[in-house]
Amino acid sequence: MRYHKIPDETVRRLPVYLRGLMVSADQGHEHISSQSLADFVGIDAWQIRKDLSYFGDFGTPGVGYHIEKLVRGIKRTLRLDAVRTAALVGVGDLGSALLAYPGFRMYGLDIVAAFDIDPKKIGKAVSGIVIEDAARIDTLRQRDISLAIVAVSRTAAQPTVDRLVAAGVKGILNFAPCKLVAPKRIKVITLDIAMELARLPYYMPRAEQVAET
Repeated sequence: MRYHKIPDETVRRLPVYLRGLMVSADQGHEHISSQSLADFVGIDAWQIRKDLSYFGDFGTPGVGYHIEKLVRGIKRTLRLDAVRTAALVGVGDLGSALLAYPGFRMYGLDIVAAFDIDPKKIGKAVSGIVIEDAARIDTLRQRDISLAIVAVSRTAAQPTVDRLVAAGVKGILNFAPCKLVAPKRIKVITLDIAMELARLPYYMPRAEQVAET
């Protein structure tokens, strides 16, 4: 089934399932039940069964899901059945951490280029990637790189996205704390770490409540 026929919420959960399935496979398991997968990823078993039904895979009673088959199906749906290369723009503290993060490889994603405007950074290697002048962003099309990560300031984010779109990038993961404008054909996902952290105190007891207990 093509990805656009699957609800966005299900697509958001698929990478979580994929990670759980691959860890289970590494542990030597061939099959996994929805409940076992639920215990591992922290999502209700009924939700997992509903999401996986989009693949026409309902599992086998008493046996569960065939892990290898399900991994192939999810990767095909997410278009991760081939290695996807990406470029990073902005090699500050966050950008450097992203270059060093090994988790992308689990999903077949590989950051192969990094750009910055700081002359002191250009030409230096970070986690094996030589930082290039941001003026070279327009070379991405010739290098067949269609994914990009934006880790620049708020004021630089929109001009950066405009240049990435012009260079043929189709998907952008944005860490800048602002809304970005891009053509409808371009998928932009924004992660504002500070905003996500700001949600947590709401779910925590107030100091006076803690004192009362």
